[in-house]
Amino acid sequence: MAITVNLRYTGVDGNALKFVREMMESGTVELIRNEKGNLKYEYFRSLEDPETILLIDSWEDQEAIDLHHASPMMKTLAELRDKYDLHMIAERYTDLQTPESENQFIRK
Repeated sequence: MAITVNLRYTGVDGNALKFVREMMESGTVELIRNEKGNLKYEYFRSLEDPETILLIDSWEDQEAIDLHHASPMMKTLAELRDKYDLHMIAERYTDLQTPESENQFIRK
């Protein structure tokens, strides 16, 4: 069962965006995307709060998340979060099949 974690990074003075840029420029994002079991690792900017960045982070299962948490990238992530003094809110979701009754509301 796929697991998705939405992480909201919040800082001041544009630090959340600076964090994302450094994550991308350092190659850390690409390394995470290439980890076994990663399904999605994508950042989004909030239209309502310019100091907040949303990360949608999806994995095949808990084992893949555990391997990611044990990887060297987590040290890089922690150091950059500290560097930019970011605070986080995390929400965790599991994948469910979309009921047929919902398909009428989804435009593909």
